[in-house]
Amino acid sequence: MTDHTLPGSIFVQDWWLDAVAPGQWDAATVTESGRVIARMPYILRRHHGLTLLDMPLLTPHLGPWIAPLRGKYASRLKREHQLMEQLIRKLPGFDVFTQNFHHGVTNWFPFYWQDFQQTTRYTYIIENLSDIDKIWDEFLPKRRASIRKASKLVTVRTDMGLDTFWRLNQMTFQRQRLQPPYSLDYLKRIDSVCAERVQRRIFFAEDARGRIHAALYLVWDDQSAYYLMGGNDPELQNSGAPSLLVWEAIQFASTVTRSFDFEGSMIPGVERFFRSFGARQTPYFRITKVNSLAFRMRRDLRSWRQMFRKS
Repeated sequence: MTDHTLPGSIFVQDWWLDAVAPGQWDAATVTESGRVIARMPYILRRHHGLTLLDMPLLTPHLGPWIAPLRGKYASRLKREHQLMEQLIRKLPGFDVFTQNFHHGVTNWFPFYWQDFQQTTRYTYIIENLSDIDKIWDEFLPKRRASIRKASKLVTVRTDMGLDTFWRLNQMTFQRQRLQPPYSLDYLKRIDSVCAERVQRRIFFAEDARGRIHAALYLVWDDQSAYYLMGGNDPELQNSGAPSLLVWEAIQFASTVTRSFDFEGSMIPGVERFFRSFGARQTPYFRITKVNSLAFRMRRDLRSWRQMFRKS
């Protein structure tokens, strides 16, 4: 496990990748005078004879990192293109590539020129946590009312542990008749390294009868806090506890970092919930490329089947 901190967010650190994809990750790097000036980690998996470069679970973004560049804008952009082209050339051979880039990466020209494709997705971000009163004023009235209601019904705790969080997190999937895509052991690996580095906090909402209404899992680095996971008891979902926990998480985040990233979902109901906190809609890129003809044929066949089912 690497002890030093690398440039970029928590999700591209060696120790994070060791936790979420042990033995499966590597990074394309460009060095100059012994210093890393460009880096792009990736996960390599084999699936049904195909080589996939994709995303580990609970890792919202990877993508390229470029060291700060100097000079005129046109010169910086040219150098950025060159470094990204070098990163692409250093990737291993693959059949399918899929990565979400950090929202700060706004240039994907070199990937476009190499026949990658891009889909714009969105997250929601509170960009400046320095003025908590201003943040509260940006909440929609309905959200503020929900928080006030919950504050009378539950107490916020941060000392109940991962097993309790896992139980609430599972309830969220069960309500949708889905299986969690990750295991408790997987969460324990993440929780262990984040707790060791004091880069996570778990919030719980408990009522006077000892019932846990909701839970929220927050991680952070020196630039942003991230709403990584949540969960709530469907029988107690009208208490407003999830809203209260978000507010508590935002207030805490203001003491340890600069911004708050909801790691936005494209699901309409989740999007409405995040938007109600006054966070700004922020685009990011999903970059893909398919080199395998067999994979293309299977993907197209699935699309045709879905189309015929709907017709």
